[in-house]
Amino acid sequence: QVQLVESGGGLVQAGGSLRLSCKASGSIFSLYNMGWYRQAPGKLRELVATITSDSSTNYADSVTGRFTVSRDNDKSTVYLQMNSLKPEDTARYYCKADRMFRAYWGQGTQVTVSS
Repeated sequence: QVQLVESGGGLVQAGGSLRLSCKASGSIFSLYNMGWYRQAPGKLRELVATITSDSSTNYADSVTGRFTVSRDNDKSTVYLQMNSLKPEDTARYYCKADRMFRAYWGQGTQVTVSS
């Protein structure tokens, strides 16, 4: 079992930056593939970025070049650095951990980008 707690969301103006954190507990963090997803009102949850247990990364086209995902296994934490934020980035951002066909989700953190 893995527990995930996201933090770092908030209100920011377009062009600004935020850094999201997701702290994991309950299992061996380094073994898990981690991901950030987001869901805007009335829309499906979508992938933002992933980072595997060996730190390979993948990004949605919409955030490539603006967002960076990273992990600190010593702190059991995954980060999402978001730069050049746009109003269309407004959503609730969720952290996901998966391994061996099991997935765990956090409760999310709200990001609102004003124009």
